[in-house]
Amino acid sequence: MDVDQPAPDEELNPGATTTPRQAATAILLRDGDAGLEVLLVERNPDSRFMGGAWVFPGGALQAGDAGHAEAALRELEEEAGIRLAGPGELTPFSRWITPAEVTTRFDTVFFVAASPPDAEPRVDGAECVDARWIGPAEALDARARGELMLVFPTIKHLEELAGLGSVDQAVEAARGRRVEPIEPRVVVRADGPRVLLPGDPGYDDG
Repeated sequence: MDVDQPAPDEELNPGATTTPRQAATAILLRDGDAGLEVLLVERNPDSRFMGGAWVFPGGALQAGDAGHAEAALRELEEEAGIRLAGPGELTPFSRWITPAEVTTRFDTVFFVAASPPDAEPRVDGAECVDARWIGPAEALDARARGELMLVFPTIKHLEELAGLGSVDQAVEAARGRRVEPIEPRVVVRADGPRVLLPGDPGYDDG
């Protein structure tokens, strides 16, 4: 799958635009021997949505979540078995809204957080079947070799994180930025559907 193609299970929506569900994602970070590392979990290949994809722990807000940060903490613990002290451990990093052209949509706040010392993920074996610590550039290289399935938002976050050398740099970068919503578009071309970001040629057409 090309970087700018929708995921195979992202069904294009020919009808009325779907209202996105509120969601939250935790980008857990640690300083490895070779530099910054992120935690990725592998979604169950049998899952209807993004099955087999390697993603940051996250999901839709549920009843009882006090907000996006609480949801991110809950998802991190449910999917990776890692508990953080509280919402204060999380720093907002970005906000992505699924393209209006796709049926299943989320309005997701991505948070960055430093991992507790020596934390090792434990997946539940149902929703997520594997997990690994990996450098952002290493993950992108593994994808290029066909070893990791990554979807568009994960790729774009890894590309940005690959330019940061440590947890402190990543958290400082998050604290110093204004989080604005990013809503890609899916444009159908002769060679198939393509995902465009604001500012890309053709984004404002049609």
